[in-house]
Amino acid sequence: MSAPERIPPRSVTSVDLLAEGELTVRGRIREASNAALFCTVAHEGQEASCVYKPVAGERPLWDFPDGTLAQREVAAYEVSEATGWGLVPPTVLRDGPYGEGMVQLWIDVTPEAELLALVDGEEPEPGWKAIGFAEVGEGKTALLVHADDERLRRLAVLDAVINNADRKGGHLLPTEGGRLYGIDHGVTFNVENKLRTLLWGWAGEPLTPESVEVLGTLKEGLKQGGELAVRLADLITAAEVEATRARVEALLRSGKHPEPSGEWPAIPWPPV
Repeated sequence: MSAPERIPPRSVTSVDLLAEGELTVRGRIREASNAALFCTVAHEGQEASCVYKPVAGERPLWDFPDGTLAQREVAAYEVSEATGWGLVPPTVLRDGPYGEGMVQLWIDVTPEAELLALVDGEEPEPGWKAIGFAEVGEGKTALLVHADDERLRRLAVLDAVINNADRKGGHLLPTEGGRLYGIDHGVTFNVENKLRTLLWGWAGEPLTPESVEVLGTLKEGLKQGGELAVRLADLITAAEVEATRARVEALLRSGKHPEPSGEWPAIPWPPV
């Protein structure tokens, strides 16, 4: 009997496999703040590794309605797909061994890829963008920087659209093929400005022509009755869809990457 075929992250059948396959729990991801289970999913001779986050395992949050984080993860995937950038791994909402939850394709990471660093000095070296200063112990500080990487810049735009309140370094997954994925999008789409991210290096800088074009595509998709608006309506509230539409329009009007508002901590803690 031959071994099941492994499904690559961008396979056209990935979403169907995640949605229809038999889900088997293999272990728990202990670093996660909410219940996150490492699983395999198999269907018609194909198999892939995935993460399953049941709604029942979500911790209550003061600023997000209970039992909505899984839907927000799927909504982030839908917006990512609408950009054409494919920054979020295939993600579905489905029933599982512990009830309804988010199921997302597992991504194998290239550990050698360096996207974040702590450096001496007050200015970043060429090829890097400054985030801010961080305490490193014994009263010392170092400059926290991220790579001046187009993949990260695209992700910064996506985060601004979905109002990501928790873009940490551990949520960045570079792969051997040179792709970059972002994960953990449970605290997104709030109607209030809650953008917290490590990707502030382009704050206030003009958006790239590519980003402007993508934002224009999102604007069309988010119109009343638009394909993206319809997809999001099944996952987040009407007010949250409207707020997403307003954020896209605001980015297009300004033509710039957003800057910290000062009303909310700009960098998540811990940052990694």
